[in-house]
Amino acid sequence: MIRLKYLSKRAVLLYALLMSIGSQASPTLHTEAFVHPGLLQTREDFTRIREKLANYNQPWLAGWQKLIANPHASLAWQPNPMPVVYPTSGGPNNDSVLFNDAAAAYALALRWQISNNPAYADKAVSILNQWASTLTAIKDKPGRALVAGLYGYQLANAAELLRSYPKWRAEDFQRFQGMMLTVFYPINHDFLVNHDGARPDHHGANWDLANMNSMLAIGVLTDRRDLYNEAVDYFKHGTGNGALAHAVWKLYGDGLGQVQESGRDQSHAMLDIALLGSFCQMAWSQGNDLFGYQNNRVLQGAEYVAKYNLGQEVPFTPIPNSSFKQTVISADHRGETRPIWELLYNHYAVRKGLSAPNVQAMANNVQVEGGGGDYGADRVGYVQLGYGTLLYSLGEYGLSEMQLMP
Repeated sequence: MIRLKYLSKRAVLLYALLMSIGSQASPTLHTEAFVHPGLLQTREDFTRIREKLANYNQPWLAGWQKLIANPHASLAWQPNPMPVVYPTSGGPNNDSVLFNDAAAAYALALRWQISNNPAYADKAVSILNQWASTLTAIKDKPGRALVAGLYGYQLANAAELLRSYPKWRAEDFQRFQGMMLTVFYPINHDFLVNHDGARPDHHGANWDLANMNSMLAIGVLTDRRDLYNEAVDYFKHGTGNGALAHAVWKLYGDGLGQVQESGRDQSHAMLDIALLGSFCQMAWSQGNDLFGYQNNRVLQGAEYVAKYNLGQEVPFTPIPNSSFKQTVISADHRGETRPIWELLYNHYAVRKGLSAPNVQAMANNVQVEGGGGDYGADRVGYVQLGYGTLLYSLGEYGLSEMQLMP
């Protein structure tokens, strides 16, 4: 509970604004408490990671070395906040500064949570404060919805890790919450309702999924149960391709589920799986098992994408769509390396004991998972937060000399 009597008049006004924002969703504030931190990581996760690192256990040690080797995790990182972000050619095309700073804030927040060194929290908080006091809009359709989704959920995750840091002043944290509610959430909501004026099945699943991730993460960050419920309801019942029954739209009865963008290219198919994984992980932190929803449907999609990208053949059914045709599975970008598999493997195979042979093989191929910028300097290298070997590993295993290299 925020104690208003200790805040400045400006902070009190900002707090009142936060409580009134969000007319696109129900304005009723639900009292059911969220777990904090409670997005991609929880307090229990960090306890496990710190214990493993204290004993120099693998693969956590290799994952930690991967994190601290990333330039975004350095105290030398210099943020570059912008008042307006333009993701496409309609403006300065400056979204790279946003996704770089989001990656930095998250990596630095991780270093603080794991090491307890306040210098990393100070740096991460500074990045978030500068954006919160500068950013006023994300413009230029259609790209703005993808930017608001992908980097909205990433920024919210960084802030969620830092919310307990004593030196992040209440008024600054509330200003950041206000930015997420006034700049990011309205775009997330509008896209899932209106799809930029297109038919619900026009966009690839990753567009919906990015905005669902952002909406859910902002809901937890701002203690808005209505936003959280809106995102979960879309996952279960939405009209667009990001709803689970559309994202993994064809089940073959052998543990494989065809993913909506498999006929587009494998880069987007893997992005669909990445965003399904992060969405379910954040809900899991709040006690909601969406991983298991509809008989582990996310796992069936992950197994399908993993199997094809391991070089094996999978069944394919042409996708009925109002805007584009996918008549055969696409080999474009087949076999790309993405830091998305540890989360899924450890949840399904290690925690739940389910068979996930293809996901496991992909996790083995990618180890040790890095983060933003480790998989390319353009936007594609920042669409997932990564560091899965460090963050999601639940069991010990050996690593080759090649895998141990940062």
